Amino acid sequence: MAVSSKSPGHVAIIGAGMSGLATAWHLLEQGVEVTVLERDDVAAGSSWGNAGWLTPALTLPLSEPSVLTYGLKAMIDPSSPLYVPLTADPRLLRFLLGFARNCTPGRWRRAMGIFTEVNRVSLDAFDELDLAEPIHPARPFLAAFATEEDQAAMVREFDGVARSGGTVEYELLSGAQMREHEPVLADGVTAGIALHGQRFIDPPRYMASLAEAVESRGGRIRRGFDVSDIRQRGAGVDVLDRSGDSVRADHVVIATGAWLGRLARRFGIRQVVQAGRGYSFTVHPETMPTHPLYFPTQRVACTPLGDRFRVTGMMEFRDADAPLDPRRIQAVIDAVRPMYQGIDWEDRQEEWVGSRPCTADGLPLVGRTRDSRVSIAGGHGMWGIALGPLTGKMLAGQLTGAQPPAVMKHFDPLR
Repeated sequence: MAVSSKSPGHVAIIGAGMSGLATAWHLLEQGVEVTVLERDDVAAGSSWGNAGWLTPALTLPLSEPSVLTYGLKAMIDPSSPLYVPLTADPRLLRFLLGFARNCTPGRWRRAMGIFTEVNRVSLDAFDELDLAEPIHPARPFLAAFATEEDQAAMVREFDGVARSGGTVEYELLSGAQMREHEPVLADGVTAGIALHGQRFIDPPRYMASLAEAVESRGGRIRRGFDVSDIRQRGAGVDVLDRSGDSVRADHVVIATGAWLGRLARRFGIRQVVQAGRGYSFTVHPETMPTHPLYFPTQRVACTPLGDRFRVTGMMEFRDADAPLDPRRIQAVIDAVRPMYQGIDWEDRQEEWVGSRPCTADGLPLVGRTRDSRVSIAGGHGMWGIALGPLTGKMLAGQLTGAQPPAVMKHFDPLR
Protein backbone atom coordinates (compact mmCIF):
# COMPACT_ATOMS: atom_id res chain seq x y z
CA MET A 1 0.00 0.00 0.00
CA ALA A 2 1.32 3.47 -0.87
CA VAL A 3 2.25 5.77 1.98
CA SER A 4 -0.04 8.81 2.31
CA SER A 5 1.61 12.20 1.90
CA LYS A 6 0.42 12.91 5.45
CA SER A 7 2.18 9.84 6.87
CA PRO A 8 5.58 9.72 8.54
CA GLY A 9 7.94 7.60 6.49
CA HIS A 10 9.45 5.82 9.46
CA VAL A 11 7.98 5.39 12.95
CA ALA A 12 9.92 4.15 15.98
CA ILE A 13 7.69 2.45 18.57
CA ILE A 14 9.08 2.09 22.10
CA GLY A 15 7.62 -1.02 23.71
CA ALA A 16 6.73 -4.46 22.32
CA GLY A 17 3.55 -5.05 24.30
CA MET A 18 0.08 -5.36 22.81
CA SER A 19 -0.44 -1.64 22.11
CA GLY A 20 3.00 -1.14 20.59
CA LEU A 21 2.89 -4.20 18.34
CA ALA A 22 -0.71 -3.56 17.26
CA THR A 23 0.26 0.00 16.28
CA ALA A 24 3.22 -1.40 14.35
CA TRP A 25 0.99 -3.91 12.53
CA HIS A 26 -1.48 -1.23 11.41
CA LEU A 27 1.24 1.22 10.36
CA LEU A 28 2.85 -1.49 8.24
CA GLU A 29 -0.54 -2.13 6.62
CA GLN A 30 -0.50 1.55 5.62
CA GLY A 31 2.96 1.23 4.08
CA VAL A 32 4.88 2.98 6.88
CA GLU A 33 8.34 1.74 7.85
CA VAL A 34 8.39 0.62 11.50
CA THR A 35 11.07 -0.16 14.06
CA VAL A 36 9.94 -1.48 17.46
CA LEU A 37 12.42 -0.83 20.27
CA GLU A 38 12.11 -3.12 23.30
CA ARG A 39 14.22 -3.05 26.49
CA ASP A 40 13.69 -6.77 27.18
CA ASP A 41 11.63 -8.98 24.87
CA VAL A 42 8.19 -9.19 23.32
CA ALA A 43 5.44 -8.98 25.96
CA ALA A 44 7.97 -8.58 28.77
CA GLY A 45 5.53 -6.42 30.76
CA SER A 46 1.86 -6.90 31.60
CA SER A 47 1.10 -8.37 28.15
CA TRP A 48 2.62 -11.73 29.19
CA GLY A 49 1.13 -12.95 32.47
CA ASN A 50 -2.43 -11.60 32.30
CA ALA A 51 -5.66 -13.58 32.02
CA GLY A 52 -5.97 -13.04 28.25
CA TRP A 53 -9.64 -12.12 28.38
CA LEU A 54 -11.43 -10.41 25.49
CA THR A 55 -14.59 -9.69 27.43
CA PRO A 56 -16.60 -6.60 26.47
CA ALA A 57 -19.10 -7.50 29.20
CA LEU A 58 -16.38 -7.04 31.84
CA THR A 59 -14.27 -4.28 30.28
CA LEU A 60 -15.45 -1.63 32.71
CA PRO A 61 -13.93 1.48 34.32
CA LEU A 62 -11.60 0.55 37.16
CA SER A 63 -12.69 3.57 39.22
CA GLU A 64 -15.96 2.02 40.36
CA PRO A 65 -17.65 3.56 43.44
CA SER A 66 -17.44 0.29 45.40
CA VAL A 67 -13.64 0.63 45.52
CA LEU A 68 -13.98 3.32 48.18
CA THR A 69 -15.97 0.99 50.40
CA TYR A 70 -12.86 -1.15 51.00
CA GLY A 71 -11.58 1.41 53.46
CA LEU A 72 -8.02 2.34 54.33
CA LYS A 73 -7.50 -0.58 56.71
CA ALA A 74 -8.37 -3.09 53.99
CA MET A 75 -6.21 -1.38 51.38
CA ILE A 76 -3.04 -1.67 53.47
CA ASP A 77 -3.67 -5.38 54.16
CA PRO A 78 -1.47 -7.52 51.83
CA SER A 79 -4.32 -10.05 51.53
CA SER A 80 -6.77 -7.44 50.19
CA PRO A 81 -7.73 -7.60 46.49
CA LEU A 82 -6.75 -3.91 46.34
CA TYR A 83 -3.45 -3.32 48.11
CA VAL A 84 -1.75 0.05 48.63
CA PRO A 85 1.46 -0.20 50.70
CA LEU A 86 2.04 2.71 53.05
CA THR A 87 4.37 5.12 51.30
CA ALA A 88 5.40 8.75 51.04
CA ASP A 89 5.75 8.59 47.23
CA PRO A 90 4.21 11.90 46.05
CA ARG A 91 3.31 10.59 42.59
CA LEU A 92 1.45 7.63 44.07
CA LEU A 93 -0.39 9.92 46.50
CA ARG A 94 -1.33 12.23 43.63
CA PHE A 95 -2.63 9.26 41.65
CA LEU A 96 -4.65 7.94 44.60
CA LEU A 97 -6.29 11.33 45.18
CA GLY A 98 -7.21 11.59 41.51
CA PHE A 99 -8.43 8.01 41.46
CA ALA A 100 -10.64 8.62 44.51
CA ARG A 101 -12.17 11.70 42.84
CA ASN A 102 -13.21 9.52 39.92
CA CYS A 103 -14.81 6.82 42.12
CA THR A 104 -18.21 8.51 42.09
CA PRO A 105 -21.40 7.20 40.46
CA GLY A 106 -21.56 10.14 38.04
CA ARG A 107 -17.98 9.85 36.83
CA TRP A 108 -18.26 6.08 36.62
CA ARG A 109 -21.35 6.42 34.39
CA ARG A 110 -19.54 8.90 32.15
CA ALA A 111 -16.55 6.56 31.83
CA MET A 112 -18.86 3.61 31.26
CA GLY A 113 -20.46 5.42 28.34
CA ILE A 114 -17.02 5.74 26.76
CA PHE A 115 -16.17 2.10 27.42
CA THR A 116 -19.50 1.11 25.85
CA GLU A 117 -18.43 2.80 22.62
CA VAL A 118 -15.08 1.01 22.43
CA ASN A 119 -16.49 -2.34 23.57
CA ARG A 120 -18.75 -2.41 20.51
CA VAL A 121 -15.75 -2.54 18.18
CA SER A 122 -12.90 -3.96 20.28
CA LEU A 123 -13.37 -7.55 19.13
CA ASP A 124 -13.55 -6.44 15.48
CA ALA A 125 -10.06 -4.98 15.90
CA PHE A 126 -8.78 -8.43 16.91
CA ASP A 127 -10.41 -10.02 13.87
CA GLU A 128 -8.57 -7.57 11.61
CA LEU A 129 -5.18 -8.78 12.86
CA ASP A 130 -6.02 -12.30 11.62
CA LEU A 131 -3.02 -14.01 13.23
CA ALA A 132 -1.94 -17.62 13.09
CA GLU A 133 -2.52 -17.99 16.86
CA PRO A 134 -6.28 -18.53 17.42
CA ILE A 135 -8.72 -16.53 19.48
CA HIS A 136 -10.88 -18.88 21.54
CA PRO A 137 -14.62 -18.37 22.05
CA ALA A 138 -15.76 -18.81 25.65
CA ARG A 139 -18.77 -21.15 25.44
CA PRO A 140 -19.76 -19.80 27.89
CA PHE A 141 -17.66 -17.53 30.09
CA LEU A 142 -18.41 -18.35 33.74
CA ALA A 143 -18.57 -16.09 36.80
CA ALA A 144 -18.72 -17.95 40.13
CA PHE A 145 -20.05 -16.82 43.51
CA ALA A 146 -20.10 -18.08 47.07
CA THR A 147 -23.54 -16.51 47.70
CA GLU A 148 -26.59 -15.43 45.75
CA GLU A 149 -26.10 -11.94 47.17
CA ASP A 150 -22.75 -11.74 45.37
CA GLN A 151 -24.42 -12.97 42.20
CA ALA A 152 -27.06 -10.25 42.53
CA ALA A 153 -24.35 -7.59 42.92
CA MET A 154 -22.93 -8.50 39.52
CA VAL A 155 -26.38 -8.41 37.94
CA ARG A 156 -26.73 -4.85 39.25
CA GLU A 157 -23.42 -4.03 37.60
CA PHE A 158 -24.75 -5.36 34.30
CA ASP A 159 -27.84 -3.20 34.77
CA GLY A 160 -25.50 -0.22 34.99
CA VAL A 161 -23.84 -1.28 31.75
CA ALA A 162 -27.27 -1.47 30.09
CA ARG A 163 -28.19 2.02 31.31
CA SER A 164 -25.01 3.27 29.63
CA GLY A 165 -26.10 1.79 26.31
CA GLY A 166 -24.19 -1.49 26.49
CA THR A 167 -25.54 -5.01 26.24
CA VAL A 168 -24.62 -8.11 28.23
CA GLU A 169 -26.07 -11.48 27.31
CA TYR A 170 -26.15 -13.71 30.37
CA GLU A 171 -28.08 -16.31 32.32
CA LEU A 172 -28.14 -17.12 36.02
CA LEU A 173 -26.93 -20.54 37.14
CA SER A 174 -27.09 -22.55 40.34
CA GLY A 175 -24.02 -24.06 41.97
CA ALA A 176 -24.98 -27.47 40.59
CA GLN A 177 -25.28 -26.06 37.07
CA MET A 178 -21.87 -24.43 37.42
CA ARG A 179 -20.36 -27.81 38.34
CA GLU A 180 -22.01 -29.36 35.29
CA HIS A 181 -20.02 -26.90 33.19
CA GLU A 182 -16.84 -27.25 35.28
CA PRO A 183 -16.42 -30.29 37.61
CA VAL A 184 -13.31 -28.61 39.09
CA LEU A 185 -15.61 -26.25 41.02
CA ALA A 186 -16.29 -27.21 44.64
CA ASP A 187 -19.33 -26.79 46.88
CA GLY A 188 -18.05 -23.35 47.84
CA VAL A 189 -19.60 -22.16 44.58
CA THR A 190 -23.34 -21.80 45.21
CA ALA A 191 -24.33 -19.57 42.28
CA GLY A 192 -23.01 -18.43 38.93
CA ILE A 193 -23.54 -16.46 35.75
CA ALA A 194 -22.94 -17.68 32.21
CA LEU A 195 -21.83 -14.87 29.89
CA HIS A 196 -22.11 -15.23 26.14
CA GLY A 197 -20.23 -13.55 23.32
CA GLN A 198 -16.88 -13.38 25.15
CA ARG A 199 -13.47 -14.68 24.03
CA PHE A 200 -9.97 -15.34 25.35
CA ILE A 201 -6.40 -15.87 24.15
CA ASP A 202 -3.20 -17.48 25.36
CA PRO A 203 -1.26 -14.21 25.94
CA PRO A 204 2.36 -15.42 25.46
CA ARG A 205 1.48 -17.39 22.32
CA TYR A 206 -0.70 -14.63 20.90
CA MET A 207 1.92 -11.95 21.48
CA ALA A 208 4.61 -14.11 19.84
CA SER A 209 2.30 -14.56 16.85
CA LEU A 210 1.71 -10.80 16.62
CA ALA A 211 5.45 -10.14 16.74
CA GLU A 212 5.99 -12.67 13.94
CA ALA A 213 3.29 -10.94 11.88
CA VAL A 214 4.99 -7.56 12.36
CA GLU A 215 8.35 -8.93 11.28
CA SER A 216 6.91 -10.86 8.32
CA ARG A 217 5.44 -7.59 7.03
CA GLY A 218 8.84 -5.94 7.08
CA GLY A 219 8.81 -4.41 10.56
CA ARG A 220 11.94 -4.58 12.69
CA ILE A 221 11.94 -5.48 16.39
CA ARG A 222 15.14 -4.55 18.20
CA ARG A 223 15.30 -6.37 21.50
CA GLY A 224 17.62 -5.20 24.26
CA PHE A 225 17.25 -1.54 23.24
CA ASP A 226 16.89 0.39 26.49
CA VAL A 227 15.68 3.86 25.56
CA SER A 228 17.22 6.67 27.61
CA ASP A 229 16.02 9.73 25.70
CA ILE A 230 14.06 11.10 22.76
CA ARG A 231 15.62 14.09 21.06
CA GLN A 232 14.12 16.29 18.36
CA ARG A 233 16.43 16.86 15.43
CA GLY A 234 15.22 18.84 12.43
CA ALA A 235 11.91 17.44 11.22
CA GLY A 236 12.50 14.09 12.94
CA VAL A 237 13.57 12.49 16.19
CA ASP A 238 16.50 10.48 17.50
CA VAL A 239 15.72 7.70 19.98
CA LEU A 240 18.76 7.02 22.13
CA ASP A 241 19.76 3.78 23.83
CA ARG A 242 21.63 3.80 27.16
CA SER A 243 24.58 2.16 25.41
CA GLY A 244 24.95 5.12 23.07
CA ASP A 245 23.20 3.59 20.05
CA SER A 246 20.35 5.51 18.41
CA VAL A 247 17.53 5.15 15.89
CA ARG A 248 16.47 7.98 13.60
CA ALA A 249 12.76 8.26 12.77
CA ASP A 250 10.15 10.75 11.58
CA HIS A 251 7.86 9.98 14.51
CA VAL A 252 8.02 8.08 17.77
CA VAL A 253 5.27 6.27 19.70
CA ILE A 254 5.79 5.76 23.43
CA ALA A 255 4.08 2.48 24.39
CA THR A 256 6.04 1.53 27.52
CA GLY A 257 3.15 0.54 29.77
CA ALA A 258 3.57 1.39 33.45
CA TRP A 259 6.90 3.12 32.66
CA LEU A 260 5.25 5.50 30.19
CA GLY A 261 5.62 8.61 32.33
CA ARG A 262 9.42 8.39 32.44
CA LEU A 263 9.69 9.35 28.76
CA ALA A 264 6.35 11.10 28.26
CA ARG A 265 6.30 13.76 30.97
CA ARG A 266 8.41 16.30 29.13
CA PHE A 267 6.06 16.08 26.13
CA GLY A 268 3.20 17.57 28.12
CA ILE A 269 1.70 14.42 29.69
CA ARG A 270 0.33 15.49 33.07
CA GLN A 271 -1.66 12.33 33.80
CA VAL A 272 0.09 10.08 36.32
CA VAL A 273 0.50 6.56 34.95
CA GLN A 274 0.61 4.35 38.02
CA ALA A 275 1.62 0.71 38.11
CA GLY A 276 -1.37 -1.42 39.11
CA ARG A 277 0.45 -4.69 39.63
CA GLY A 278 -1.26 -8.02 39.10
CA TYR A 279 -0.04 -11.52 40.01
CA SER A 280 -0.42 -14.84 38.23
CA PHE A 281 0.75 -18.44 38.27
CA THR A 282 -0.26 -21.71 36.63
CA VAL A 283 -1.45 -25.01 38.08
CA HIS A 284 -2.50 -28.39 36.69
CA PRO A 285 -5.96 -29.39 38.00
CA GLU A 286 -6.92 -33.06 38.02
CA THR A 287 -9.75 -32.09 35.66
CA MET A 288 -8.59 -29.32 33.34
CA PRO A 289 -11.23 -26.57 32.99
CA THR A 290 -12.41 -25.68 29.51
CA HIS A 291 -13.98 -22.28 30.30
CA PRO A 292 -12.55 -19.03 31.65
CA LEU A 293 -13.65 -18.64 35.28
CA TYR A 294 -14.11 -15.36 37.14
CA PHE A 295 -14.59 -14.88 40.87
CA PRO A 296 -15.76 -11.23 41.06
CA THR A 297 -15.91 -10.97 44.85
CA GLN A 298 -12.38 -12.32 45.21
CA ARG A 299 -11.17 -10.42 42.09
CA VAL A 300 -9.54 -13.57 40.71
CA ALA A 301 -9.51 -14.51 37.03
CA CYS A 302 -8.65 -17.99 35.73
CA THR A 303 -8.00 -19.09 32.15
CA PRO A 304 -7.36 -22.52 30.56
CA LEU A 305 -4.22 -22.29 28.44
CA GLY A 306 -3.92 -25.70 26.84
CA ASP A 307 -2.10 -27.96 29.30
CA ARG A 308 -2.03 -25.42 32.14
CA PHE A 309 -4.51 -23.31 34.08
CA ARG A 310 -3.56 -19.69 34.71
CA VAL A 311 -4.77 -18.04 37.93
CA THR A 312 -4.50 -14.24 38.11
CA GLY A 313 -5.57 -11.63 40.61
CA MET A 314 -4.94 -8.60 42.79
CA MET A 315 -4.44 -4.91 42.16
CA GLU A 316 -1.38 -3.55 43.90
CA PHE A 317 -0.52 0.14 43.56
CA ARG A 318 3.23 0.29 44.05
CA ASP A 319 6.45 0.82 42.13
CA ALA A 320 6.52 -1.01 38.80
CA ASP A 321 9.99 -2.44 39.47
CA ALA A 322 9.31 -3.77 42.98
CA PRO A 323 10.00 -7.51 43.36
CA LEU A 324 7.27 -10.14 43.48
CA ASP A 325 5.62 -10.28 46.92
CA PRO A 326 4.91 -13.95 47.85
CA ARG A 327 2.15 -12.80 50.22
CA ARG A 328 0.12 -11.70 47.22
CA ILE A 329 0.39 -15.10 45.56
CA GLN A 330 -0.79 -16.70 48.80
CA ALA A 331 -3.67 -14.22 49.04
CA VAL A 332 -4.90 -15.31 45.61
CA ILE A 333 -4.74 -18.96 46.64
CA ASP A 334 -6.54 -18.34 49.94
CA ALA A 335 -9.29 -16.44 48.12
CA VAL A 336 -10.21 -19.23 45.71
CA ARG A 337 -9.16 -22.42 47.51
CA PRO A 338 -12.73 -23.03 48.83
CA MET A 339 -14.11 -22.63 45.30
CA TYR A 340 -12.05 -25.41 43.68
CA GLN A 341 -11.38 -29.11 44.12
CA GLY A 342 -8.64 -31.31 42.69
CA ILE A 343 -5.92 -28.64 42.56
CA ASP A 344 -2.55 -28.98 44.28
CA TRP A 345 -1.90 -25.33 45.10
CA GLU A 346 1.68 -26.04 46.14
CA ASP A 347 2.52 -27.33 42.66
CA ARG A 348 2.72 -23.93 40.97
CA GLN A 349 4.66 -22.79 37.92
CA GLU A 350 5.19 -19.48 36.14
CA GLU A 351 4.78 -17.27 39.20
CA TRP A 352 4.69 -13.74 37.82
CA VAL A 353 3.99 -10.13 38.71
CA GLY A 354 3.30 -7.52 36.05
CA SER A 355 2.50 -3.82 36.10
CA ARG A 356 -0.69 -2.61 34.46
CA PRO A 357 -0.53 1.09 33.43
CA CYS A 358 -3.39 2.82 35.29
CA THR A 359 -4.66 6.40 34.94
CA ALA A 360 -6.63 8.23 37.63
CA ASP A 361 -9.70 8.63 35.39
CA GLY A 362 -9.49 5.06 34.11
CA LEU A 363 -9.21 6.10 30.45
CA PRO A 364 -6.31 5.26 28.11
CA LEU A 365 -3.83 7.76 26.70
CA VAL A 366 -3.85 7.50 22.91
CA GLY A 367 -2.75 10.17 20.46
CA ARG A 368 -0.31 13.00 19.89
CA THR A 369 1.55 14.85 22.59
CA ARG A 370 2.59 18.50 22.75
CA ASP A 371 5.31 17.60 20.22
CA SER A 372 3.78 16.69 16.84
CA ARG A 373 6.51 14.07 16.35
CA VAL A 374 5.70 12.13 19.53
CA SER A 375 2.57 10.08 20.29
CA ILE A 376 1.37 7.94 23.19
CA ALA A 377 -0.28 4.50 23.30
CA GLY A 378 -0.97 3.28 26.82
CA GLY A 379 -2.68 3.80 30.15
CA HIS A 380 -5.24 1.02 29.63
CA GLY A 381 -5.19 -0.24 33.21
CA MET A 382 -6.49 -3.82 33.25
CA TRP A 383 -7.61 -3.69 29.64
CA GLY A 384 -4.41 -3.39 27.61
CA ILE A 385 -4.91 -6.78 25.98
CA ALA A 386 -8.60 -6.24 25.23
CA LEU A 387 -8.18 -2.70 23.87
CA GLY A 388 -4.64 -2.85 22.46
CA PRO A 389 -5.57 -3.76 18.87
CA LEU A 390 -8.19 -1.01 18.73
CA THR A 391 -5.63 1.44 20.14
CA GLY A 392 -3.15 0.44 17.44
CA LYS A 393 -5.75 0.90 14.72
CA MET A 394 -6.86 4.33 15.99
CA LEU A 395 -3.34 5.66 16.46
CA ALA A 396 -2.05 4.35 13.13
CA GLY A 397 -5.04 5.97 11.44
CA GLN A 398 -4.32 9.30 13.10
CA LEU A 399 -0.66 9.18 12.08
CA THR A 400 -1.49 8.38 8.45
CA GLY A 401 -4.08 11.12 8.02
CA ALA A 402 -7.31 9.19 8.60
CA GLN A 403 -10.19 10.84 10.43
CA PRO A 404 -10.00 9.44 13.98
CA PRO A 405 -13.18 7.96 15.48
CA ALA A 406 -15.08 10.34 17.75
CA VAL A 407 -14.37 8.22 20.84
CA MET A 408 -10.64 8.89 20.49
CA LYS A 409 -11.08 12.44 21.80
CA HIS A 410 -11.68 10.97 25.26
CA PHE A 411 -8.20 9.42 25.19
CA ASP A 412 -6.31 12.64 24.45
CA PRO A 413 -2.95 12.30 26.26
CA LEU A 414 -2.94 16.08 26.95
CA ARG A 415 -6.27 16.10 28.83
